[in-house]
Amino acid sequence: MGGLLRFTMDLFEGLGSEFAPPAPAPARPRRPRKPKPAVPPSVLPDAAILPPAPVDPDAPPAVPLADTLTLANFAHPQATREVVLGSARVAYEFKRGKRKTIGFLVGAEGLSVRAPRWVALRDVDAAIHEKSDWILRKLTETRQRLARVEATRIEWKDGAAFPFLGEPVVMRLDPKHGFASVGGTLDAATEEGAPRILRLAVSQNAEPSQIRDAAQAWLMRQARKLFIERLDHFAPLLGVQWQKLSLSNAATRWGSASADGSIRLNWRLIHFRLPVIDYVVAHELAHLRVMDHSHRFWETVESVVPDYDVLRQQLKDEAVPRWN
Repeated sequence: MGGLLRFTMDLFEGLGSEFAPPAPAPARPRRPRKPKPAVPPSVLPDAAILPPAPVDPDAPPAVPLADTLTLANFAHPQATREVVLGSARVAYEFKRGKRKTIGFLVGAEGLSVRAPRWVALRDVDAAIHEKSDWILRKLTETRQRLARVEATRIEWKDGAAFPFLGEPVVMRLDPKHGFASVGGTLDAATEEGAPRILRLAVSQNAEPSQIRDAAQAWLMRQARKLFIERLDHFAPLLGVQWQKLSLSNAATRWGSASADGSIRLNWRLIHFRLPVIDYVVAHELAHLRVMDHSHRFWETVESVVPDYDVLRQQLKDEAVPRWN
């Protein structure tokens, strides 16, 4: 075919212009087309009208692009390694030790990771990514909790307030009275919804630390008195006997119990409502029967505090005033 085509073209070239094919006629100029008027949607055929895309009520709201380019930052003060998990940069404390598994701890300072000496770093990284959802959730919850605590920081001066048994109390410095050697007294409520007044035997020009110490001493006396009453209430119901009560000032622990009947309770519990305090008291007394957190232990707690799970969550969620 190619040879035939070539032969034909050569033939026309050899015959000269006389037998050349006629020149094509000039093309007619095209008339410009008038633009069609836009058809309103109401007259479009049904097939041309597309329904709006369905909206998923459970879908998360749109995130601005700028936010997606900014990583949240969680940095442990003793961080030695760093990893990016989703939209967060996590600098964590890493230590090796005599253990069999990789462990994770999220505290007020951030993430700490512990690993056996023989585990490769790539395996540590893989374990962190596997637990990334849990790590980020705990880091976020801890940061939010610390922010709530920071917001409750007390300014130690006349008129400052803090919760007592779940209700607000306002301090008034009243150095003219000794209050029967107890350092302070709580006035009876005057109006419904109004905060009660705690009068402290402290000078008006006292240092903030002096005011804080006087308020703490009063609260600790109230805590000891109330804790003993609640221990005596729940111990017979649980069939146990407690021997000694100590008040603690721990930062992250509300109570503990020893097999010899010794109970330790954090005096800061006095900030919470009585039902929350009762849960902690019953919890520690239940340990005198069951010294672990097995199913049997929680059944023991439930026998005297049926809604312990709700109260336990309140203990975690509610912010306790920051005293330092």
